[in-house]
Amino acid sequence: MEPRPRSFYVLAVFFCLFLAFLYGPTITIGILSFQGPGGGLTFPMQGVSLHWFRDLFEEQAVGDIWGSFRRSFGLGLIVMVTTVVVSVMGGLAFRKRFPGSSVLFYLVITSLVIPSILISLGVGLMFSQSGLDVHWSTSGFGAQLTWTLPFGLLIMFAVFNRFDKSYEEAARDLGASPWQTLRHVVLPIIAPSLVGVALFGFTLSYDEFARTLLTAGSYNTLPLEIFGMTTNVTTPVLYALGTLTTGFSLIIILLFLCIVWWSSKRKARAGSDAGKGMV
Repeated sequence: MEPRPRSFYVLAVFFCLFLAFLYGPTITIGILSFQGPGGGLTFPMQGVSLHWFRDLFEEQAVGDIWGSFRRSFGLGLIVMVTTVVVSVMGGLAFRKRFPGSSVLFYLVITSLVIPSILISLGVGLMFSQSGLDVHWSTSGFGAQLTWTLPFGLLIMFAVFNRFDKSYEEAARDLGASPWQTLRHVVLPIIAPSLVGVALFGFTLSYDEFARTLLTAGSYNTLPLEIFGMTTNVTTPVLYALGTLTTGFSLIIILLFLCIVWWSSKRKARAGSDAGKGMV
């Protein structure tokens, strides 16, 4: 076995340092969240306990942790569903060029390069000047869509650019209507990509701060609530909250990965059954 070149070890060390930089703060917060009752916000730890996690479930003197969590979770679900539906419709529409398609594409993508705080300010001003309530479920929802929809559309553009149209042609040759072709052929094939779009939509919405800052109204989402707590909470209860929300995000990602795995296994099983039937 030939020895590895020195560059391999240099890159390996660099990669390990990158991982430490990327995940070190999250791991540190997770460790400090298990401080004992007399512990503070820094090392050394004063014992190990679940005291600060229990404190989260008691009546809080500051903030509205669980109310903000419910709002972020509900908003994330609404944004997720909307992102998936609009992204699929947009991907289908852009399969054929139409007048103004290039301009429309760049208009959609432009929201990714505009500073998020400016979008939040603009959406908030538009609602307030129109006499509409600035609320997390209306203006906050609209502001977050400017963040999630471009990602969803880019994914669907890539999916449909590689989509084999012969499947649709075969379905039409067998007498399927456009709706039947979409429902029974196109959507099952792109289902894993739809799960990816849904995951993007939910996680981007759940964690979004800047675009929600001036559009949430008087009720905070969880990122806004956590930011407010940093100025007046001086105990590891803040770390405990961060650990729980990180764990929740990982569970959501794992759930989506399981859905993708189950979908691919089901598709493979269906193909195998169809092949046996032909034999």
